[in-house]
Amino acid sequence: MTPELLVSYASFAALLILCVAFLLTVYRAVVGPTLPDRVVALDMLVGIAIGFIAVIAIRTGFNLYIDIAIALCLVGFLATVAFARFILSRQPENGIDKIQIPDASDVVSPSQTLRNVTGKERKSAAKGRGKKAKGRAE
Repeated sequence: MTPELLVSYASFAALLILCVAFLLTVYRAVVGPTLPDRVVALDMLVGIAIGFIAVIAIRTGFNLYIDIAIALCLVGFLATVAFARFILSRQPENGIDKIQIPDASDVVSPSQTLRNVTGKERKSAAKGRGKKAKGRAE
């Protein structure tokens, strides 16, 4: 078996595997129950397209395809980051991504916040901490 024949068989097998992956990923992008599923599927489609370009570059020996694959990789990464920011900025949908509201026992009362402490109380608290720190240093 010659190396050219081996590369030909391997690239044909890779194209078949990429075709199956492409079809399954398109199904997930169309049917995906949630928006994050669709985003992951679209990101995977970019990866599969890069795989197609790489295999075709190997079969044809045309090295410019690799540069195109690298550019597509950068665009796919930026699109994934943009989709992720979009998902984080939108409101919860149908209770899937519900924000948990803290219980009444977790709520801090206004008297416990630093903003409600008067200036004198802050200074005395700072002096008290300063004395403790000096006592430790000695």
